Amino acid sequence: MKILVTGASGFIGSFLCEEGLKRGMETWAGMREHSSRRWLKDERLKFATLDMTDAERLKGQLTDYKKEVGRWDVIIHAGGATKCLKREDFDLHNYICTQNLVNTLDELDMLPAQFLYVSSLSVLGPIREEQNADGTYNDMLTTDKPQPNTAYGESKVKSEVFLSQKKNLSCTIFRPTGVYGPREKDYFMMAKSIKQHIDFGAGFKKQVLTFVYVRDLVSAIFAAIGKGGVANGKAYLVSDGQNYSSRAFSDLIQKELGVKQVFHITAPIGLLYVICAVSEFFSHLTHKASTLNGDKYRIMRQRNWQCDITPLREDLGYVPKWPLERGVKECIAWYKENGWI
Repeated sequence: MKILVTGASGFIGSFLCEEGLKRGMETWAGMREHSSRRWLKDERLKFATLDMTDAERLKGQLTDYKKEVGRWDVIIHAGGATKCLKREDFDLHNYICTQNLVNTLDELDMLPAQFLYVSSLSVLGPIREEQNADGTYNDMLTTDKPQPNTAYGESKVKSEVFLSQKKNLSCTIFRPTGVYGPREKDYFMMAKSIKQHIDFGAGFKKQVLTFVYVRDLVSAIFAAIGKGGVANGKAYLVSDGQNYSSRAFSDLIQKELGVKQVFHITAPIGLLYVICAVSEFFSHLTHKASTLNGDKYRIMRQRNWQCDITPLREDLGYVPKWPLERGVKECIAWYKENGWI
């Protein structure tokens, strides 16, 4: 079986490539010309240089690969952007690039048997923020209508709508919650902060978080391969199946780092807004996207990230194996071994 992973140089993409090789698949790493190959050292990997921002250039590139590959059996589209300076950049990298890729594949008669798209739980937005009488929240469901409140989420929804309307494409969408693991940099910032004895949170209203370890996400995606009849046209929410308090992640990091005392600072939502606005202002001055920005503010203020993964379990036999405690343990060990912390 021949598979193509777009965004292969990224955090999730590199793990998808590893899994493809582990399963004995002819694995192609799709990436831009100057993207890093830091995590893609396996000699069995094949590389496909793809510029999805330019439809004409992409057509030329895919035409060349068609001579060698014919067509890929499965394409896992993990390429895109999570941080951008401008709203239109999210549309370019997450929506227009997806359009360019699929339309060009169609034009060249290269559509795969299965197209697996990595979206995000953020597409649903803050749809279930009201607490029940007992203080709990209700799960977000696969059947919920997306109501994104971030530029990132909006661009992902546009892609999902486009893919769902492509009638000759067998497509399955995955909407993971917060993905963490080795090589990931945003959650790593939390580990660095805790090592310095500081943990920062925002908002005083109860918050319920969900996570998925990168290996579980990869397992969920690969579980769909060969099950196009069941999974075609569906969008699955992905987590490790558990709900966590707002401090669960930081407490586990503290435990694994052996940090005895941490100052837990909880800022009002209003202060978080100011911090993110200032950070975004300076990012425009420096022309470098910042982790703290308007999108991040909306994500951090959201109180409920509970999601129902029952359809994923029932349709694809997904069994998460990495609860937060196990995942954080391996992640911190990797940070230490690789000199990140």
